Amino acid sequence: MTGPVLETRELGIAFGGLKAVDKVSVSAERNRITTVIGPNGAGKSTLFNLISGALKPKSGQLLIDGVDMTGASPSRTKAAGLSRSFQITNLFFELTVAENLRMAAQVLEPKARAFLPLARSTRALAKTDEMLERFQLGHKRDELAGNLSHGDQRRLEIAVCLASEPKILLLDEPTQGMSHADTADTAKLVRELSRDVSVLLIEHDIGLVMDLSDHVVVMHQGRKLAEGPPAMVRADPAVQAAYFGHH
Repeated sequence: MTGPVLETRELGIAFGGLKAVDKVSVSAERNRITTVIGPNGAGKSTLFNLISGALKPKSGQLLIDGVDMTGASPSRTKAAGLSRSFQITNLFFELTVAENLRMAAQVLEPKARAFLPLARSTRALAKTDEMLERFQLGHKRDELAGNLSHGDQRRLEIAVCLASEPKILLLDEPTQGMSHADTADTAKLVRELSRDVSVLLIEHDIGLVMDLSDHVVVMHQGRKLAEGPPAMVRADPAVQAAYFGHH
């Protein structure tokens, strides 16, 4: 297909008198990493909530592969090929690593197999094994997710998002709280993922953003302040004033 895999057109929402997202238009190109940055309170996570269906916009449009998905529920956006991680790890801590992955991959099974024993979920089980190997979690497949290190939990969460074979992956600060080594590993992983899926990312580590992104969108006070290739965005005087705190 041609055109952006995901597009927002003047998307907006207000809470009381506060315009949390104000007429924001963003395009995510296929197999590219598009990163949204901005100061705390800029509206980044609210934009992700609008895109994923957690919030319904008051104005504007959302399109996935050219299809209008404005106001669609999270289940509908997921069915359309969108998968999302959150700032706070969103795993089933009382289940094993493999069980978390198998549950996410269950959506790949035909509906006719929905009532068969889990052992018959051959495609979901195969996807689980694939994700365990790809994310280097095979040796921890039977460990409870709640017992993993923070870095491994974040890695598992990305694997869970990818297990449903989405076309768009929304990652909300995936390196938050990670060590320098874990951050570098996650950056490498996200770069590799963009071969298979389009990535829309929120990230606070500016060095990582500039190194990793194909396209950067800067938000400030709910509005889009600037966008473009990383070097161009970083050199923008308005971005320097609003985000980096100097001209």
